[in-house]
Amino acid sequence: MCGIIGYVGTRDVVPVLIGGLKKLEYRGYDSAGIAVVDGNGVEVVRAEGKLSNLEVKLGDKPLKGTFGMGHTRWATHGKPNENNAHPHRDCTGNVVVIHNGIIENFLPLKQQLQKSGHEFRTETDTEVVAHLIEEKMKDGTKFVEAVKRTLKELEGHYALVMIDGSEPGTIVAAKHGPPLVVGLGEGENMIASDVAPLLAYTRNIIYLEDGEYVVINDKKVELFNREDEPLDRAPKRITWDAVAAEKEGYRHYMLKEIHEQPRAVRDTFTGRMFEESGEIFFNDLTITPDEWSKIQRVHVVACGTSWHAGLVGKFLLEDAARIPIEVDYGSEYRYRNPIVDETTLVIGVTQSGETADTIAGMQEAKAKGAKLITICNVLGAAATRMSDGVIYTNAGPEIGVASTKAFTTQLTAFYLLSLYIRSLRGEKDLRGAMHELGKLPHKIEHLLKQEKHIESLAHKYQKAQDFLFLGRGVHYPIALEGALKLKEISYIHAEGYPAGEMKHGPIALIDENLPVVAIATKTAVYEKVVSNLQEVKARDGKLIAICDEGDEAMKAFADDVIEVPSTIEALQPILTVIPTQLLAYYIALRRGCDVDQPRNLAKSVTVE
Repeated sequence: MCGIIGYVGTRDVVPVLIGGLKKLEYRGYDSAGIAVVDGNGVEVVRAEGKLSNLEVKLGDKPLKGTFGMGHTRWATHGKPNENNAHPHRDCTGNVVVIHNGIIENFLPLKQQLQKSGHEFRTETDTEVVAHLIEEKMKDGTKFVEAVKRTLKELEGHYALVMIDGSEPGTIVAAKHGPPLVVGLGEGENMIASDVAPLLAYTRNIIYLEDGEYVVINDKKVELFNREDEPLDRAPKRITWDAVAAEKEGYRHYMLKEIHEQPRAVRDTFTGRMFEESGEIFFNDLTITPDEWSKIQRVHVVACGTSWHAGLVGKFLLEDAARIPIEVDYGSEYRYRNPIVDETTLVIGVTQSGETADTIAGMQEAKAKGAKLITICNVLGAAATRMSDGVIYTNAGPEIGVASTKAFTTQLTAFYLLSLYIRSLRGEKDLRGAMHELGKLPHKIEHLLKQEKHIESLAHKYQKAQDFLFLGRGVHYPIALEGALKLKEISYIHAEGYPAGEMKHGPIALIDENLPVVAIATKTAVYEKVVSNLQEVKARDGKLIAICDEGDEAMKAFADDVIEVPSTIEALQPILTVIPTQLLAYYIALRRGCDVDQPRNLAKSVTVE
């Protein structure tokens, strides 16, 4: 939910912190703040709203130092204002804390500390951590030891970074749920919520696991488990290009990421399918035919856009595997006591690999004996570490809050997995299916040339108050995803529905003021979709059809069409979703909305 960065070294720390927070602002933008230790102790500057507001304040009150930390907030406890902005301090002002997550037992701890004379200044749960550390130090206990004792009293999910102005040069950080990664430099070390802020300084990364904490100074990094035992973990080498996380001339990250989809899809299948031999190969996933023969059902667990990818995956995997496939919201799965045993394969789908609800569902399944695999975009993320196998989507950093390339690469991963399962079941010739996937990046590039046409449609329909998205079969999830994108970034009410179900309710909404976006490519149910859309036109609905190139019949009765290149049915969703992404983007742009940072949303939801 929130973005965290800490630095100790020899550089001027403020540009490091602000630069890092800019890469983390997608995680929260209700408020922001930094703490810097200088010759006067700890100096804190905070601001309500976006990071730019903090930059203005720092212009009025410059800070200097080589040691500090910063935070960008997505509010959980307390209103999104300057007073509740992080960092938070104890009564002395020396102990400073930033936090991502929720301290579930903060209220009894706060009441206990108030009885001991501590004065609280905010509405947040985070402030209690600073005061608790202060309380532990009253008997002369040093800062690091006080933090260790404090951590044992905390309940909930948290990523914490803590410093003491009276002991400058030492950062202590702890993880129980939300992500934290350490960047190892020469004469400097850093910590952050993800790797993007670290890449300009180091490629050597250590991922913290739940229950671990780390003590960092400019010379060394010491890692410990919850029993305070030292750990020796080799760093991972990150190969991402730091420039990949920048806008590269695009007006918004979202638009850049939409245009990156040809490359992202290609990177997801490259090295995994070999058309000449007909072989599918995954580096981080191995299931033998014997292991597969024991799987009797598959559960897909995901949230939001990833859940929509899972719905498409259901169509692909059920056709390939011929066993029952269920798709569950992570937030519901863990609470319904799912029927899971060692004959169940559970697939967690999460762009970040840190989505709290998805991880909780995966943990529930693992505890019941299920085999676990993850479709994920982030190397070494929490979901991947708990799994028996991983399919990395190789989309590269996705900064825009509204997911685009992560979704299409998840669909690509599901398609590859369906081919892999077909091979496990003895299918010999998969080369035709591979060939179709191999042509897809070029087809996406061709489709993106319709951007100007889609922008013109956005101009035409920008004032609509409601939208209805319709699809059948494999395109029903795309209707859901198209509606979600429009809701997320334009704040227009939009609803996705199975086209065949329209007459069971939504048809009552249709009039001349309701735009209906229909995904209507040539599938097995194409004729039935056309029949459903005739019902829309009969009630004066404004019909925008996403159809195959050259579909003259659709052009004859739709108000507007967006043509997509033809491909096999299983791959059509990767193409048909892209016009919905562009339509949402340009409508939001026309309405003056903040495309990359829509209100009330965060990129990675790391608390329940």
